[in-house]
Amino acid sequence: MGKIIVNLDVVMARRKISAGALAEEIGITPANLSILKNNKAKAIRFSTLEEICRALDCQPGDILEYVDQ
Repeated sequence: MGKIIVNLDVVMARRKISAGALAEEIGITPANLSILKNNKAKAIRFSTLEEICRALDCQPGDILEYVDQ
């Protein structure tokens, strides 16, 4: 069974943006951003994903990765 891995921390590091700054820019709490970054989220809203991609100037595939386990 595979799973989706969130590579948000990698993209954030490349863009040199802190979690606090990104959370503020996209309008979510730092706690919710942390849940996403640490692969603890069960789901993500498309609107949140769109805001993350806008803020980081990236594509959803830069953040989300499917891994077959």
